[in-house]
Amino acid sequence: MSRPRFIVVEGPIGVGKTTLARRLADHYGSDLVLEAPDANPFLPAFYADPTHAALPTQLFFLFQRVQQVQALRQDDMFRPVRIADYLLEKDRLFAGLTLGVQELRLYDQVYERVAVQAPVPDLVIYL
Repeated sequence: MSRPRFIVVEGPIGVGKTTLARRLADHYGSDLVLEAPDANPFLPAFYADPTHAALPTQLFFLFQRVQQVQALRQDDMFRPVRIADYLLEKDRLFAGLTLGVQELRLYDQVYERVAVQAPVPDLVIYL
């Protein structure tokens, strides 16, 4: 079996995805692609009132992740290993759990226009 070039660590909030991703990146000496929840200005409002803040929170994460995935696709594909602590596809799944019907329709329209073809991981570790 060949060594994986793109590894994703996935799972629920707080399970240790980022910690494991960092350890794997240290082990392989590789690039690390991490979620950046602290950069989302809508997250505190979401935790206070999910119903009213879910859409801007989700859109911010979507744009952030799309930007990271675009950079990942444009970066040097000859690097030995890359590690990420999320799958882009998870964003749509989470949106389906947090958004109302009308908001989800709007989100889906935006997602279809901005989502890029994310690299396919060689290995996904679910925690």
